Amino acid sequence: MDRRVVVTGLGAVTPCGLDVPSTWESMVAGRSGTALVSRFDTSSMPVHIAAEVKGFDVEQRIDKKLARRLDLFAQYAMFAADEALADAGLSPSEEGDPRFGVYVGTGIGGLQEIVNGSRLFDQMGWKGLSPFFIPRALTNLAGGQIAIRYRAQGPALCVTTACATGNHAIGEAFRAIRSDDADVIIAGGCEAAVTPVGLAGFMVMRALSKRNDDPATASRPFDRDRDGFVMGEGAGIVVLEELEHAKARGARIYGEIIGYALNNDAWHDTAPSPGGAGAARCMQAALRSARLSPELVDYINAHGTSTPQNDVTETAAVKTVFGDHAKKLLVSSTKGVTGHLLGAAGGVEAVATALTLQTGIVPPTANLFVPDPECDLDYVALEARETRPAIAMSNSFGFGGVNATLVMRTFVG
Repeated sequence: MDRRVVVTGLGAVTPCGLDVPSTWESMVAGRSGTALVSRFDTSSMPVHIAAEVKGFDVEQRIDKKLARRLDLFAQYAMFAADEALADAGLSPSEEGDPRFGVYVGTGIGGLQEIVNGSRLFDQMGWKGLSPFFIPRALTNLAGGQIAIRYRAQGPALCVTTACATGNHAIGEAFRAIRSDDADVIIAGGCEAAVTPVGLAGFMVMRALSKRNDDPATASRPFDRDRDGFVMGEGAGIVVLEELEHAKARGARIYGEIIGYALNNDAWHDTAPSPGGAGAARCMQAALRSARLSPELVDYINAHGTSTPQNDVTETAAVKTVFGDHAKKLLVSSTKGVTGHLLGAAGGVEAVATALTLQTGIVPPTANLFVPDPECDLDYVALEARETRPAIAMSNSFGFGGVNATLVMRTFVG
């Protein structure tokens, strides 16, 4: 019999706040974290906006010596992991714990470190590089440093699957605990790609919103006038735990993960498959994993990026999977508030989904002023709704055709 897996801790660093309470408050209020880019000059670019993390001081939780070894993406992950572990009421074992794992991924990793290192190498040759260059750049060092900090000697995995990273990391951690490879796993995603090269790279793909005159409303999932996503950054971390392990120590339980699936569109490097066929197959597989019929799902935290193609195809996929029940579902995208956090998106949205189940509050789709006629589901536009959903789904899709779906339910002992 499969072991049950519950969520016992939450951590977040987002454009809306440096912890879970402030992030959740902004999500429920529909208050955007998007603003004009503050870290570098965008005057020569068509895009001047991003959802940056604001007021971040890593030394509030991590000493200066360790912080120097970490690129910003890993600093965000460490900061959020600290919050999640404290929230779960767990403390590290001095001797280490082989049943305690870390599954933390990133879509891009130390992008700015690679740019800086390349510049120094061109200017000064090999002597210009710091000994920390490789550790700062490597994608798996966020999870690696978390494991060292908490003496987590169990299963370790760094997922790098573009914007599906966070969901894949959490889903694979769920599988590892369910199959008795671990009792506790820190899981999620992180990203810090709001850099000149990162912004320009997505910009030349024409993926980003150019609503520079009104940054707070630039990310408009499912809205008729959406013009692209807003690039964001941060980290979303959850603590997953085997149920009996959590109960034995009296842990608070936010919800239970009961299903997970992943697949590939096998269609295009950046565009979703027609009609959302790949996304639909992924959601169907997640429902099979959860042993649920579609009509039992109450809420979907959508990928909902605010791009013309994604929002229409995700809507079509939901209709394919849920049929007539699709009109009864509540669907919302928190990216209207956070922007698109790329590899961190799934982690932050898993935090939001767990809080939706625990509080009974469905966060709204911010900035959905005029619905797209092709996006005709109940997207909880503009204002949060209190409905007490029992079963929720969270979708993440990414470049390369990757898809990931998690299914959670309100905990029943």
